[in-house]
Amino acid sequence: MHRTLAPRAAALALAALFAVSPQAVLAQLKTGPPLPLKLVKDWAKLPEGWNTGESSGVAVDKNDNVYIFNRGAHPLIKLDKSGKFLAEYKEVPVLSSHGVRIDQEGNIWLADVKGHSILQFSPTFRLKMQIGNPGKSPGDNSTPYAFNQPTGVSFAANGDFYVSDGYGNSRVVKYSKAGDFIAQWGRKGNGDGEFDLVHDVAVDAKGNVYVADRTNQRVQVFDGAGKFVTKWTGLGSPWGLIYEARENVLYMCDGVNNRVLKLNLDGQILGELGSFGKAPGKFDFAHNIAVDSEGSIYVAEIKNWRVQKFAK
Repeated sequence: MHRTLAPRAAALALAALFAVSPQAVLAQLKTGPPLPLKLVKDWAKLPEGWNTGESSGVAVDKNDNVYIFNRGAHPLIKLDKSGKFLAEYKEVPVLSSHGVRIDQEGNIWLADVKGHSILQFSPTFRLKMQIGNPGKSPGDNSTPYAFNQPTGVSFAANGDFYVSDGYGNSRVVKYSKAGDFIAQWGRKGNGDGEFDLVHDVAVDAKGNVYVADRTNQRVQVFDGAGKFVTKWTGLGSPWGLIYEARENVLYMCDGVNNRVLKLNLDGQILGELGSFGKAPGKFDFAHNIAVDSEGSIYVAEIKNWRVQKFAK
């Protein structure tokens, strides 16, 4: 005889499946209107025989060139906004890709999740800064210049940067533009200011810091010094975050529900895009996101091995 799980039992089963707290699963999932964006079919024009592998990160520079950071044979690829292939960076000294971001000066920043390091390269891809232990061994939650599976980086207006650290550690670390340690906050837990898998970080025009607290299924908001401000729940599981200055909004990848959300800075959903699937326009592990000057968005997927573009 078929038996239907009671609502709480079903929630507990889902919590076990995705390794999240029952409280997070039981929170009502919020929705919003469809985003007015359409898939740009066959956007990425890679050389014949190339694939991106698991695409963990995507970033856009001031010229709307797109950088795909992935776990395939060509870990860092540069395309223009039309998808034309521009460059492959051949010497990418990482063990496993995660986040990629381009700063105000065009420097390329990579998060090496298995190499426990953050790397900064010039626009011509010369190494300028590396933060991590020798031998790529992990640091603990109190180590100022080493990480344990870091995931992303984001920048304040003055060039200070924040690192989300990460799978092994449970904190955000703040550095000066020159790479000097300034502060850190966070520890393992589900209270305010605590994290369970710090998966990405974004900074708005006022210097507020938004942290993707992935398996706690919430976004936490802090001031630039790490003081807790508020938290947003009911949005699903935040995997990727990006601040879009022109509209003063955040875009978020909800990796569990395979959708992209557009959020105002009060955490309200302004629009959503996507659902689970393998076909073009669908997502499977929507992991990271970027937005160009025209308002087009680029979504990196782990399981579908691709970056898709959606435009107005």
